[in-house]
Amino acid sequence: MKRPASLTAGAVLVGVVVAAALVSFVWTPYDAVQVDPTTRIAPPSLAHWLGTDVFGRDVVSQLLVGARTTLFVGVVAVGLAGVVGTPLGVLAAMGPRWLGELLMRTSDLVLAFPALLLAIMFGAVYGPSTLTAMVAIGIATAPSFARLARGAALQVLTTEYVLAARAAGRPPAAIAARHVLPNIAGLLLVQSSVSFAIAVLAEAALSFLGFGTRPPTPSWGRMLQESQQLLYTTPELALWPGLAIALAVLGFTLLGDGLRDRFDPRLVDQR
Repeated sequence: MKRPASLTAGAVLVGVVVAAALVSFVWTPYDAVQVDPTTRIAPPSLAHWLGTDVFGRDVVSQLLVGARTTLFVGVVAVGLAGVVGTPLGVLAAMGPRWLGELLMRTSDLVLAFPALLLAIMFGAVYGPSTLTAMVAIGIATAPSFARLARGAALQVLTTEYVLAARAAGRPPAAIAARHVLPNIAGLLLVQSSVSFAIAVLAEAALSFLGFGTRPPTPSWGRMLQESQQLLYTTPELALWPGLAIALAVLGFTLLGDGLRDRFDPRLVDQR
């Protein structure tokens, strides 16, 4: 099957972000948290490719390490959402009707709270930190995985091979592991990519508001917050982290759209 263009474009953008995060483990032009008052708000030059911020820190170094922070929060938050939401969705599909209704109504209640608002509440109660951001984003995203897993599992449970497995006396746990989860894995992968884009935005927003990653750890959202006072005199300080956030979100969104086309050939035939 022909690879969707959105899949290729998304993979390239995500690859750039991942490469920046990996490079930051072994090399950065300067120490990302090193403050140098003598080079405050320096313009781009051979010494500082994208200039320095209000504290004299190298912008390139902060962008590289900020990519690491963003991906770490996204991976943990989406992983938490998938680990919690997917089993609950499958259980809601395979369990008694009353249990399914209870789980889905509970997920609807959690889904009613915006992810950012829930994260701010967690930050106000437990204090701003990277862990708080990861847990809050994961809890807010888990209902999406639960609803998707339940809907997809209900379709799989109506197939003949699942009916045959039930007639053969196979336990529900074995049916879920052998038949249900492998057949809904593609949809969960698409949901993970879309949720990752939401997590990137949420982490940046929390750091901007002061409820996310705490200084001196670099974060794209806090880079935006620190540059807003110089928005009219040095707009490029806000341009670079804003562009990084936009490219990361666009990359994961396109990747999710491409994966959806890849796992559902009917969508490709209709275009």
